[in-house]
Amino acid sequence: MLFHLLVPLADQFSVFNVFRYITFRTAAATLTALFLSFLVGPAIIRALGRMRVGQPIREIGPDHQAKEGTPTMGGLLILLSLFVSVLLWADLTNRATWIVLGLTFGYGVLGFADDYLKVRARNSDGLRARTKLFWQWLLAIGVAWLIYADPAFDGELAVPFFKDFTPHLGWAYVPLAAFVIVAASNGVNLTDGLDGLAIGPVMITSGTFLILAYAAGHAQIADYLAIKAVPGSGQLAIFCGALVGGSLGFLWFNTYPAQLFMGDVGALALGGALGAIAVVIRQEILLAVVGGIFVVETLSVMIQVASFKLTGRRVFRMAPIHHHFEELGWAEQKIVVRFWIVSIILALVALSSLKLR
Repeated sequence: MLFHLLVPLADQFSVFNVFRYITFRTAAATLTALFLSFLVGPAIIRALGRMRVGQPIREIGPDHQAKEGTPTMGGLLILLSLFVSVLLWADLTNRATWIVLGLTFGYGVLGFADDYLKVRARNSDGLRARTKLFWQWLLAIGVAWLIYADPAFDGELAVPFFKDFTPHLGWAYVPLAAFVIVAASNGVNLTDGLDGLAIGPVMITSGTFLILAYAAGHAQIADYLAIKAVPGSGQLAIFCGALVGGSLGFLWFNTYPAQLFMGDVGALALGGALGAIAVVIRQEILLAVVGGIFVVETLSVMIQVASFKLTGRRVFRMAPIHHHFEELGWAEQKIVVRFWIVSIILALVALSSLKLR
């Protein structure tokens, strides 16, 4: 909005020329989302507390009963700051921005429905898994088809660390891209089990994709780094910046001991947003590197379920894997910080792939 209002004034007032630059608007979007989170966060916590929107705690596993009743649906704070910031600073004629915004909104609605059912029933069940997956896949396939139908789409898959290995997928790209989005959404959701655990890697992944989106949207930089140039994708740097700012603001209230939980409204939406960004800028595989924490959390659940069904034995004391470490006696803060450290290392590995080819 501000981009469309102020850029036309640049011809008369040179000071407004700065609004043309994605880098400036990315920084502005980050700060806007951050300060908006600080501003409205306490009010949202109070409102959720009055409505008794408390987090149901499972009785099995580590003892988290002290967290019973902590307001959930805190993802609403992130989404509010994200949407307002993006709408203020992004180029609203940009197709990629609307694709990612639409997917994020859709997954947010799905997560809100899941949280609402949990709170109303006072248990941790929520939507049926099949119902949730159906809508996740439907929305993801819609996004994947929009990418595939773009005349500029070349059907090739970028493989990290390999400059010339770009297999052509054709129509098979649609289910692959949809899988990336659904997997990212559920990966973040599974990681969201300790105070600050999920939002840290989300913030780190968003910051990494900010750099990648800007590079993909700049033809000269993309050519220099030998990555796919995606016209218009540079605007997603603004989205990523707003996501970093909103996540950082949320972390202020979500750090141990949490005043506010993310809930599915945040976890499903943020994971879906990361997946959609990776698809748009054609870095689908690299998301598995940057978001390695989400991959490991998801695999730990899959391995645990498969092992128990096939052999009757459990590989981990409890899944997802962060609960395994709790059962081993690790303090909650230690698990969270160490997972953040691993996430930072993975982000550096992913960025190194831009030159190590």
